[in-house]
Parts: sequence; C-alpha cells; structure tokens
Amino acid sequence: MISLLGRRDIVKGKPLAFFELLKFRLSFLVAFSSGFGYLLAQQGALDWAKFLIFVLGGFLISGASVTINQIIEKKFDAVMSRTEKRPIPTGRISRYEAKLFAVLTGALGLWLVYLVSNPLTVVISFSSIVLYAFIYTPLKRVGPIAVFVGAIPGALPPLIGWVAASGQVTLEALIIFGIQFVWQFPHFWAIAWVADEDYKKAGFKLLPGGGRKDLSTAINIMVYTLFLLPLGLLPTYFGLTGITSGMIATICGTLFLGQTFLLMKDTSRKSALKIMFGSFIYLPIVQIAFLIDKVG
Repeated sequence: MISLLGRRDIVKGKPLAFFELLKFRLSFLVAFSSGFGYLLAQQGALDWAKFLIFVLGGFLISGASVTINQIIEKKFDAVMSRTEKRPIPTGRISRYEAKLFAVLTGALGLWLVYLVSNPLTVVISFSSIVLYAFIYTPLKRVGPIAVFVGAIPGALPPLIGWVAASGQVTLEALIIFGIQFVWQFPHFWAIAWVADEDYKKAGFKLLPGGGRKDLSTAINIMVYTLFLLPLGLLPTYFGLTGITSGMIATICGTLFLGQTFLLMKDTSRKSALKIMFGSFIYLPIVQIAFLIDKVG
C-alpha cells in the first residue's frame, strides 16, 4: 500500500520534475538575451506574435541544452550538495525520460524559431546546443578551457536574436556577442569560486591559474571585467545606441570592476559571491539600457 502511494506521489510530481529540468531562471535569462538581440535589430513595427514565439523557442532550446547537461552529469550531480536533489540523480526522472524530453523540447524550440525567423538562426541555435551540451559539459572535468568554450554558447543568444530579426551576422551582432562573451568569464569564475568545494567533489576544473582561489585568479577575474568598460561603449561608438546607454554601461562596468578589487584584496568567498550577484545584475541592466537608448 505504501509502495502504491509512493508511486502515485512520483507520478503527481512528474510535471514539476520535468519543469525543474528546464532550469527556468537560466533558460529565462537565455530567452531574455535572445529577445534583447531581436529587439535591438528590429526595424519598423514589431510583430509581437512572432517575437513571443521566437522567445519561447529560445527558452525551449536552452531547456533542451541544460537537460542534456544534466543527463551527462547525473553521477556528478549526485555527489554535489547544490545539485544532488535534481530530478535525475533523485530518480524522479529517468535518464530515458530525460533524453526523450530533451529531444522533444529541443526539436519544438528549433521548429518555433524556424517558423518565425530563418535557417541561419536555426543553424546557430542548434550549434549552441552542441557546443554547450556535448563539448563544454565534458570539458568541465578537463580544465579551465571549458570556460572559454562555454562562453561561446553562453554569448550566442543576443547574436541569435539579431540574426532572427535581420537575417544576417553583422558587426553589431558581433559587438553584442562580444560583450556577453567577455562577461561570461568573471561570471563563470565567480560561481566556480563560490562552489569550489562542491565542484572538486565532481572533479570540475573551472578556475584559472591551477584552480586556486588566490590573488592570481582574482586578477584574472579583474582583467576580464575591465574589458567590459571599452566593450560597453562600442554600441554607442558605432551608432547602434545613444550616449546615455554608453554612460550607463560605463557606470555599471565600473561598479562591477570595483567588486573585483575587493576580491583581490581579501580573496574571500564573500567577495566572490558579490561578484557573482553583480554579474547577474550587470548584464540585464546594460542590455535594457541599450534597448531604451536604441538609435534608428
């Protein structure tokens, strides 16, 4: 009787478990960035139906990517306290169910993107799945090169959005890709610093400089954050946006950079945590500023 009740609870919890596989917050941020690129490239009146379908497609593509990531990392997730309660290691979702879910979700996402954009957007979107799930994921146990590889699919959403709206990869698309690409490094490394003990249990090697939480790693984080200052001015320089967004990007970049000096000073987990949260705040604020200040 108890076993039967337990099975019923598992069945009832299936929809929630599948939803957890999507990593809603992460996939939402991916969809937000792709929507940002789309709106920045959009000329003339916006077709809201097409835009929302595109954003939903981007959300599902991201969901498929992170689901494949969880399938591959099942045994590693099981040993880390931050991931041990995920649907696959807990058995709420089997690997077969997760694989089927990833295929259906990814196929639906790519189809939706194709319906409202163009083949090039679909090709780049599919490439982002391959890069993230099948190259970046296994490289996490190899070394910090994984961060460089992971930064590529991590920075593709705004470029994908631009291509979806314009049909081509332009200089402007590469600029917004570049900003998000460089942003990935302090973002990734701050997370790796905070979660270092857990990551070591799984054999993940993401921190630079031999994987140590020291001044050398803090300097690496500072240098990449410093690059965001000139990069944040490029949309203004090339006439994509106005001066206001350039000023906002500079202010946000300076505040973000200031947090890295604190880490260089005390190399503490608390300072790394501030950088992690700072990275979450920096990107959407700057992207929204670019949209509001769009020229054209």
